[in-house]
Amino acid sequence: MYVVIAGGGKIGEYLAGVLLDDGNDVALIEKSEVIAKRLSENLQGSVLIINGDACETTIQESAGVHRADVFVAITGRDEDNLAACEIADRLYRVPRCVARVNSPKNLRIFRRLGIECISSTSMIARMIQEEATMGSMTVAVALTNDDLALESIMAPRTFKRNSSETGVLALDLDEYFRDGIRLVAVNHGDDIEVVGSETRIMPGDHVILAADTDKLDIARRVIKGL
Repeated sequence: MYVVIAGGGKIGEYLAGVLLDDGNDVALIEKSEVIAKRLSENLQGSVLIINGDACETTIQESAGVHRADVFVAITGRDEDNLAACEIADRLYRVPRCVARVNSPKNLRIFRRLGIECISSTSMIARMIQEEATMGSMTVAVALTNDDLALESIMAPRTFKRNSSETGVLALDLDEYFRDGIRLVAVNHGDDIEVVGSETRIMPGDHVILAADTDKLDIARRVIKGL
């Protein structure tokens, strides 16, 4: 898997290290020349260090973003993370773009633009390692233990098997779920709706569900297949 990371501070270096240890290819973009030099000395494995601004298209091109499986913006500035993800997503069509959000008040902005966002660095690492093949979905775990997880999974931006204009009735998904998976709510961006008889899932909505951890893959495949 090829991952491009924007931001080479302590968090970016940590994430890059985790991905490299698992045998992934990584490109890391860092604006500071001093930090970029340190990263080139510290990181081991298949890694490319780019000294530049990830908000510039030429820099992203130098990092090979056009062939990236995942793009992660993890700088300390939310506005930079937002801009970098927008470029990678809309211009280069990277299958998955994930942003670290430093200020909780900015979460709504990222979500309304359809950008996967999360504040926990360790969770970003796990999400990429375990679920990078899941395309447009996001996993933002609010409550997890060894047996049960409460997750928010992002529906595709364009439905394949259902109408993107009318969406799909949330309760219709029950026939695809096994015991151990329950729909809880749907986050439409501006509001969260507890699942009822008329709740519809629209492209880009976040489907919140509770599931046994060994049933999560089933839930993800169902949501991905909308």
